[in-house]
Amino acid sequence: MFSINSFFGMLVVIVTVMSSVATGAVLYALWVRRAARKRMPIPKEWPLNPRLLANTEERRVWSWLSKVFYNHQVMVKIPLTRFTLPRQPTEGQHWYNLLSGVYCTLTVCGQDGRVIGCVDVLGPNGLSRSNWRLKRTLLSQCAMAYLVIEPGSLLTTAKIRTLFLGEEAGLNYARGRERDEAMIATARLKLSAALEAQRRSRSSDPGRARANRSNSAGAPDSLFPAESGFGSSKSFAASSDFGKEWQKNSFLAPLDSRRGDIPG
Repeated sequence: MFSINSFFGMLVVIVTVMSSVATGAVLYALWVRRAARKRMPIPKEWPLNPRLLANTEERRVWSWLSKVFYNHQVMVKIPLTRFTLPRQPTEGQHWYNLLSGVYCTLTVCGQDGRVIGCVDVLGPNGLSRSNWRLKRTLLSQCAMAYLVIEPGSLLTTAKIRTLFLGEEAGLNYARGRERDEAMIATARLKLSAALEAQRRSRSSDPGRARANRSNSAGAPDSLFPAESGFGSSKSFAASSDFGKEWQKNSFLAPLDSRRGDIPG
């Protein structure tokens, strides 16, 4: 039979061993943490340089996409973990470790921050099939569009808006574009008719014709016609030519009519 002293002795031994083990574990954890800090100290000068978020081709598609989705936000290289959420919070660390390095080149979202679709711009190395399959299945199951684009072959505005916003949005855009084109064409016809009427009025006015002949012989006495109350009875024939030339150069045909390239 064990005596009471033997029992207390064994108890003291067990408690001492457990305390030693716990103390050893704490000391080991502190040692590991201190060793990690010594291995990777925070430098006073970081050995890093700034760089662009996107290369030339990606910026070209970014600029185009911003014009296509003019009422949305287009963001660059956001990881999928920024706009997805695990259904089981206890599995969050697992899915974060798996997806934290996965991102799309461009992400389109509404003003409320909800993502509607993503775009990958193909680079020189292309896109692996596993990467493409992962994004396509994940985003489609989250009701988000996914598209891979080659910079040299962009889709039409109506088509990509249909893919991202639905068929109704694509149809509305097409109707709006047709309506705008019809309004522009009507405005051009009205302007052309007005200019033609003005030209005929000048050519059929005898007084204006005599003023033009008088102006060819010498300079007018005043810069203002008599009707204005600022000059003599002679009209300034050059004023009509000035107006015609001004409209031609500055209104109908701007000085800088060359087409500008999309900035790279």
